[in-house]
This record gives sequence, C-alpha cells and structure tokens, in this order.
Amino acid sequence: MKRFPDHFQFGASTAAYQIEGAVTEDGRGESIWDRFAHTPGKTVNGEHGDTACDHYHRWEEDLDMAAAANMSVYRFSIAWPRLFPDGTGARNEAGFDFYKRLIAGCHARGLEPWPCLYHWDMPQALEDRGGWTNRDMARWYADYAEAAAKAFGNDVPALVLFNEPSVFTSLGYQLGIHAPGRRGMENFAPAIHHVNLAAAEGARRVRAAAPNTKLGNVIAWAVFVPASDSDEDAHAAKWMDQHHNTGFVDPHFKGRYADLVAETVAPFVEDGDVEAMKTDFDFIGINHYIYSRCSLDQKGRPVQLRPEPGVPLTQMGWQIHPRSMTDSLTRFRELYGEVPLWVTENGVACPDDQRTDDGRIADHDRVAYLKDHIGAVHDAIEAGVDMRGYLIWTLMDNFEWAVGYDMRFGLVETDYDTLQRRPKLSYDWYADLAASRALGD
Repeated sequence: MKRFPDHFQFGASTAAYQIEGAVTEDGRGESIWDRFAHTPGKTVNGEHGDTACDHYHRWEEDLDMAAAANMSVYRFSIAWPRLFPDGTGARNEAGFDFYKRLIAGCHARGLEPWPCLYHWDMPQALEDRGGWTNRDMARWYADYAEAAAKAFGNDVPALVLFNEPSVFTSLGYQLGIHAPGRRGMENFAPAIHHVNLAAAEGARRVRAAAPNTKLGNVIAWAVFVPASDSDEDAHAAKWMDQHHNTGFVDPHFKGRYADLVAETVAPFVEDGDVEAMKTDFDFIGINHYIYSRCSLDQKGRPVQLRPEPGVPLTQMGWQIHPRSMTDSLTRFRELYGEVPLWVTENGVACPDDQRTDDGRIADHDRVAYLKDHIGAVHDAIEAGVDMRGYLIWTLMDNFEWAVGYDMRFGLVETDYDTLQRRPKLSYDWYADLAASRALGD
C-alpha cells in the first residue's frame, strides 16, 4: 500500500481551446488555433474547437464532476483572446467576467482554482505581428499577465505562466504540426528565447500585481535516451534534452542557457537578457508523457525514433514507461534543488471500446496506466522529492489539438453529438484514490 502525505493533493488539468467552445461569443477574438484548425489539412478530419465540450456554457456541470471525484485542485487555462481580442489594447470585460464566475464556482465546490495564463491559444492578431519570433511578444505577454493577475490574483491560490513552452514552440514554430504552423530553426530559435524573456517579465509583473499568490511555470519534461552507444546518438539525446527540457528552466534557475541551446539562441540574445531571465518560482509543474530514443537523421539532425516493436504503447503511439516518471522528478530535483513540484499533467489516450452492462466505458487499461504512473510519483516522494500533488490529464474527453477528437484522455466520456458527459470506470477509481490517499498494490 502506497500512502500519500496529507498535504498531497489530487486534481485535474484542462485547457481553454480544448473544452470551452463559444469561440465567437461575448467578444472573444480569434486565436491561432481557430485559424490553424480551420485551415484544410492541418487537423484530423478538419476538426476544430468551435464547440469542443461547450464548457463555456456547461462549466457548472463540469466543476460538479471534478468536485464529486474528490478533487481539490482544478487547473484550467485562460484564453488570452477572450480577455484581449487583439492581444493588446482594449479589454473584453465579458471575458474577465466569465473567468470570475468560473473561479467563484471552484471555490463554491471546494476546488482550488489554478489559472494558467497561456495554454497555446495566442491571439491571431499577435501572430500576424510575428508571434513568438517577435521580441515584442515578451512585453505583450507581460502586459496581459499583469492584467490577469490584477483581475484574478487575489481570488486564486496559484497562477501558472505557461503550459509546456517547449511543446508550443517546437510543434508550432519548428515542425509546423501545431498552430501557427511555422517550420524551421529560424522560427524555433527566436521563439525559445522570447518565451523565456516573457516568462521572466511576466513573473515580475504577476509578483507585483498579486504578491500573495503562488507563482509557477509548467514544463513538459521527457526522458530522452540515446538509441545506441554511438557518440552521434548521445549528441542527439543531449540536444533533445537541452532544447525540450532544460532550455526552458536553466535561464530562470541558473541564469544561463546550456551549451547547445546557447548556440541556437545566440543571434537573438541582447545585452542584459541573461540577467533578466533569472526568476524565482514558488513551484514548478511537470507534465510527463514521453520516453524516447534519439538519433541523428540522414541530414545530421537530432530526431526521436519510433518505439521499438513490441513495447507497450498508448493510443498516441507513446511508449508506456512508468519508471521515466520517477526519473524525471528526481532528475529535476538534482538539477535545480528543493523546489516544490507538482505533476500538472499525466494521462493516457485509450481506445475506450469496452463498455459495462449499463453502457459506461470500462477503461481498465487507463486505470492500469494511472496506477503505475501515480505509483511512480510515490516512488519519487520516497526518494526525497518535494511533491505537492498530481493533476490528471484530463477531466473529460476533448479536442486533442491536431489529432482532433479521436484521442480520448478523459476520466469522463464526452458524447460530441449530444455533449452529454458520462463518467468512465477510471473516474470512480480516481475518486477513490483522491478520497483514500492510498494506492493499493
């Protein structure tokens, strides 16, 4: 029996564009994901988040489900274009009012509301001005973060600056498979540096506006291993680790970039930037999904290889490797010291093709995955890591970015025709875990 400490909390994470819908209602502006998802060929089946789970109108029902599962934390994201339709300039008060209602609804149900200020849905108007390749984005983001902190900071226990900066910069600005669909290192390199500048300046503004609110950042942390004993594969794994893990942490904790990232971003670093990026966080969120072998492609570029035949995979094609959860958490502590850590995302897409006699999804494979990975979090606690909580991805099935609605991560089934929600068996399992704070063998 693995018992979690009394201070350890269980909850769920969601994201605005994936669940809210109502993309043209009450003054919301266009986001890069609105534009990208409506561009032919960019998403599976041309699917988009225009309606998604209709959380904008059904948020009370959704918070009820989180509370009924004995969760104590609900991490959601604020849609920047809902507050500032053009990214800068005029405020949209209807957008501010929506999140004020959502925050009050969390409190009414005993849920801690944790807003994330950026979960990938940049206002399209700012992308039209260069997006993250434009150095001015750091200032535009900080202005937005300050306004959000002034509006909500006194009513929430924690604020998160970014969700997975390595993912939205690499997939959106290097590989082009996420919004805004740019490709090439000439876009990825400035995006890395400008996001780090934005995080630091945003942190300073949020601290000033909401000094009593805990401030954190959420990092996607993967385990990258060389595919062989060769020096080339070792270099590939090191490059991936620096650009997709430490490259968005080193500047804030150590006041510098590691060597390979420093080479990448050098053309965009100006005098004073390194000192300005040093930042103090109250906590860090770790999103963990990926264990990946790395090598160099035929052009000498670092790449992640497909998992070897026969290894267990999620429906997303990711290798199931629970030990990598423990390794990620312990390594973060080794690199950056005793900062409080949360697992702010972890979960699994499953086929969800088995049902009970009364029609509920019998997702025993999801339960097995969660049991192993949450158990791996407990192993990190036993290894001395200061773990504060686990937030599952995610509460309900939703729009899963470029792969549309086919991949289902939720504890709750969403019927996209009727928008009816129905708890899966994993929902009951997670509710029992949150109530008992103990994980059986």
